Amino acid sequence: MLDQPPLTNLQTRDVESLIHPYTPLHKLKSTGTLIMQRGEGVHVFDTQGRGYIEGMSGLWCAGLGFGDEEMIEAATEQLRTLPYYHIFSAKSIEPAIELAEKLKEIAPVPISKVFFTSSGSEANDTQVKLAWYMNNARGRPNKKKIISRIKAYHGVTVMSASLTGLPGNHNGWDLPVDRVLHTDCPHFYRFGAEGESEAEFTARMAKSLRELIEREGPDTIAAMIAEPVMGAGGVIVPPKGYFEAIQAVLDEHDIILISDEVITGFGRTGNWWGSQTLNMKPKTISTAKQLTSAYAPLGAVMVPEDIYQSYVDHSAQLGTFGHGFTYGGHPLGCALGVKAIEIYQKRDIIGHVRKLMPLFESRMKRLAEHPLVGEARYCGFVGGAELVADKKTRRPFDPKQGVGPQTAKLIENNGAVLRAIGDTIAICPPMIIREDELNELFDRFEKGLNEAEAWVSKEGLRTA
Repeated sequence: MLDQPPLTNLQTRDVESLIHPYTPLHKLKSTGTLIMQRGEGVHVFDTQGRGYIEGMSGLWCAGLGFGDEEMIEAATEQLRTLPYYHIFSAKSIEPAIELAEKLKEIAPVPISKVFFTSSGSEANDTQVKLAWYMNNARGRPNKKKIISRIKAYHGVTVMSASLTGLPGNHNGWDLPVDRVLHTDCPHFYRFGAEGESEAEFTARMAKSLRELIEREGPDTIAAMIAEPVMGAGGVIVPPKGYFEAIQAVLDEHDIILISDEVITGFGRTGNWWGSQTLNMKPKTISTAKQLTSAYAPLGAVMVPEDIYQSYVDHSAQLGTFGHGFTYGGHPLGCALGVKAIEIYQKRDIIGHVRKLMPLFESRMKRLAEHPLVGEARYCGFVGGAELVADKKTRRPFDPKQGVGPQTAKLIENNGAVLRAIGDTIAICPPMIIREDELNELFDRFEKGLNEAEAWVSKEGLRTA
């Protein structure tokens, strides 16, 4: 492993003060932390003055990069005008109204109402509660199970972590809870059978879903939730025709499709929504992250009129709609959401993404030729390079060898922040990145991969 420099005083204070999410906590006292101090454009700078291209947009979210003056001005103006208010008990605020209207205008399917949360986890947690509420209102009290997928990521609340199909989100947490089902992961490279075509694989995925539904009973299943592109599961792009195939199964059994657009919304895939890119026809939508370009926490659930009317009907029966968050619809977040959408539109951010997508694709294809990379996956401006011990057989490394995290660290040492998802290195740059910056990001990615290949060979990890 890499030699670790002595911890600075600030790093020591950090380790002694914070619980770091998604971190091997037992290693922190020896490895320390990387403490960022400022950001500018697509670059971030640590407390030692070192600069990095932020190749993950933070956590898939800072689409407009760091330090955008229009966003800062919008935040400042809102804080001076009304720093906080709520939308409980028939109160409201202008930024929430305006943002809801903008979301309805750009939605990929007919949307009537928007419910605001503070995060994507809260949005997906809310999706489950709303599905239960809807079916209670419609006199279907047993139609409550939610289908997710193996390797899906939908958040970290008790329910959204249950929807997440990753062992690290379940082990040690007593999850998943009841009413959550997981169907197959649509990753052809890793789960396709020998001699099976992508079309045959897709048909098998639909067949497996149908069998799950029929085994459980369609009258017990409320919804299926799916990311257009599975992000934290390893940037998994489903085969062509996948969503059309599973949509037919869901429609046949009166099960709604929820699109988790927390990562894929607002231009990331070359369209406003990943649903459009992957030809999904969801009934409801969750979003967050690039909704404000991460300049403030905000999430949202978007629902059509017929579903909203079931909430109205049940509210009439019960006397109120008993759900909400203190910061749901926060004026700062909503004002920044309004400004972010305005910027995406007037600067034609989606057009910029589309212009650079061929370059992104060509550099990802070049990564696929690297001796350490088994598969390079991408969709729009998000990608993942899966590291393998044997390219021919697709044999993975032993997870205990830590090849992915070590590779991400070597890339970081070359001045680029990417993310290891197991042994997949994810890349998700700010959508404002210039052509020269994108090439430089991939150059640093490749330098880190070359160093990782040398380390793997030196340590004999392919035969370990």
